[in-house]
Amino acid sequence: MKCPFCGSEEDRVIDSRPAREGSAIRRRRECVQCSQRFTTYEFIEEVGTFVLKANGSREPFDRTKVLKGIKIACTKRPVGLELIEQVVAAVEAKVQSAETREIPSSQIGEWVMGELRGVDEVAYVRFASVYRRFENVDEFVRELQTLRPVRDSSQSN
Repeated sequence: MKCPFCGSEEDRVIDSRPAREGSAIRRRRECVQCSQRFTTYEFIEEVGTFVLKANGSREPFDRTKVLKGIKIACTKRPVGLELIEQVVAAVEAKVQSAETREIPSSQIGEWVMGELRGVDEVAYVRFASVYRRFENVDEFVRELQTLRPVRDSSQSN
């Protein structure tokens, strides 16, 4: 480990203990060269999930992209940040529990729409219109009609 003070690569470990509820090891070190002490942490390297894009490229799953898309869909809607965070957490949990480490972006979009549908119908339609790339009013109307049976059954109760 390189000393942050003098750059020497020789140090000795003074103390080691579990950290962050056992998900890391905290090590207190002392530089042999300058005698300064510093702390390092060891973590398990996790294999991330990759998103398979429509154009064939792959990129690491990025929670902030999901959050950004949902925030845009919920703009000027009565959906609080806490509820948006819950939607993002639900989608992220589905990504992490997926059996594969490569998930098509289309599947992530479907998960987002599934979560938004129960939160706010307007936000759902906004997200769907961008995600499904509606090209005309007829496509938009068809999507709205899929909401009608859900809405009619909830109002009759």
